[in-house]
Amino acid sequence: MATFIDRRLDGKNKSSVNRQRFIRRFKGQIKKAVAEAMNGRSITDMDTGEKVNIPARDLSEPVFGHGPGGRREAIHPGNREFTPGDRVPRPQGGAGGGAGSGQASNTGEGEDDFVFELSREEFLELFFEDLELPNLVRTQLAKATEFKSVRAGFTSAGNPANIDVVRSLRGALARRMAMAAPYSRRLHEAEEALDRLYDESPVDEERVEALKADIEHLRARVRAVPFIDTFDLRYANRVQQPQPTTQAVMFCIMDVSGSMDRTRKDLAKRFFTLLYLFLQRNYEKIEVVFIRHHTVAKEVDEQEFFYSRETGGTVVSSALELTADIMRERYPVSSWNLYVAQASDGDNWHHDSPACRDLLLQRIMPWVRYYAYIEITPDRHQSLWEAYEDVKAQHEHFAMRQIDGAADIYPVFRDLFKRRVS
Repeated sequence: MATFIDRRLDGKNKSSVNRQRFIRRFKGQIKKAVAEAMNGRSITDMDTGEKVNIPARDLSEPVFGHGPGGRREAIHPGNREFTPGDRVPRPQGGAGGGAGSGQASNTGEGEDDFVFELSREEFLELFFEDLELPNLVRTQLAKATEFKSVRAGFTSAGNPANIDVVRSLRGALARRMAMAAPYSRRLHEAEEALDRLYDESPVDEERVEALKADIEHLRARVRAVPFIDTFDLRYANRVQQPQPTTQAVMFCIMDVSGSMDRTRKDLAKRFFTLLYLFLQRNYEKIEVVFIRHHTVAKEVDEQEFFYSRETGGTVVSSALELTADIMRERYPVSSWNLYVAQASDGDNWHHDSPACRDLLLQRIMPWVRYYAYIEITPDRHQSLWEAYEDVKAQHEHFAMRQIDGAADIYPVFRDLFKRRVS
């Protein structure tokens, strides 16, 4: 019998299979621990892993044990006290309770919770597992590609609508020249011979008649070559060339007027950051465009977007116009997946809200994958919310929610991007 011994060196990730098996087996406990960890975690710490505690009682595994009765013999290493036939007293009770069992112990002995450290990828995988980007048809999980029809030469079979006339006639001409060449050469030689006979004296009439008959036969053979044949037809060939669509742009729009205080801006930043991390899981390349506005809108960097102070009124349409212009000039929909997230306290100049609705319906919503609007206010809704409700009624990929405090961010985010049942 042959014996095979694997002497290959173990890699640094030799336990990765067991690790993934452990995560799958105790997924419920780990996801619960991840959810609890998120409640006490700052949004700026989202890009790291997490240590999660799993109660030791949840890690118990079924075992086979000997029932009472019967006769058993066992040899224990290091036994110096007992001989065969001695009866060993069974310990009364069990081990003392600890953090894992939930019972107190006066002996200091117990069973601790199991601490399991998740990497960044594992942590985000579990947190985003039951979420899904809406309308993610062409670019699911940054692995799908869409195809573009491109010219790829010519083919001898195809749709009649794709016939290339010039290429077909060129091929027919070459074929006629090739097939008629032997007869044309012999015809030329016969015509020269006939001319020489006419120059002789006396003329050999019998020879002339034979050459004339031969010439007519050769001309008939040349005319018999078809002008165009099915063999000559050429069709424009097209192939499907994969076009990667794994890039997206995220527009962050925020009201920075006097009514948006520091607390509301912090809530908006948390939501934008969470959305950005979510998009990172679905696209290889992501660009972020920051647009802040009060009465006028301006594209700024991230530092100015979140920390610069502004005062004055609010005209939301200025931000939407700038967003539509940037989309048209820099991010064609054929190459980019467009997402927009807008945060506001709902305050807007009353006569400007209808203009916002029209801008969304005509210049933005037909081109974006998803538009998420959050209103950070505990007060009742104003004219902007009412105008946006008209947009939501016409576009399923437009979502709007109200946020009152930090505790509402994660539930609202999960509600906006929950998995859609097809």
